Amino acid sequence: MGRKQLITDSYPVVKRREGPAGHSKGELAPELGEEPQPRDEEEAELELLRQFDLAWQYGPCTGITRLQRWCRAKQMGLEPPPEVWEVLKTHPGDPRFQCSLWHLYPL
Repeated sequence: MGRKQLITDSYPVVKRREGPAGHSKGELAPELGEEPQPRDEEEAELELLRQFDLAWQYGPCTGITRLQRWCRAKQMGLEPPPEVWEVLKTHPGDPRFQCSLWHLYPL
C-alpha cells in the first residue's frame, strides 16, 4: 500500500525569493526619491462623513440626511464636528455627501 496522495503532489513546488526586511507582502515599495501620494481630498472628506455616520453620540442616522442629523445634534447641544458642516455645505446636491451610509437600506 502506497502513501496517501496529497493535493500538493499535483502542483510543482515554486520557491519564492524573500523580499527585503520589513517589506510586507502585497504592498509596493515606493521608488527612491518618491514620496507617497497624499489621499485624495474628496476621499478624505467622504471618510470624515463616514466616521460621523458611525459616531453613536450624535443619535441615529437612518432615515435622515447627514445635514439633518448634524442640525439635530447641534440643537440638542451635542456639539457635532464643524468640519462635517463645512463639507456638507460645499457639496449641497451630491448624494454621496448628503446621504448617510445606510441610505440604500430599506427601513
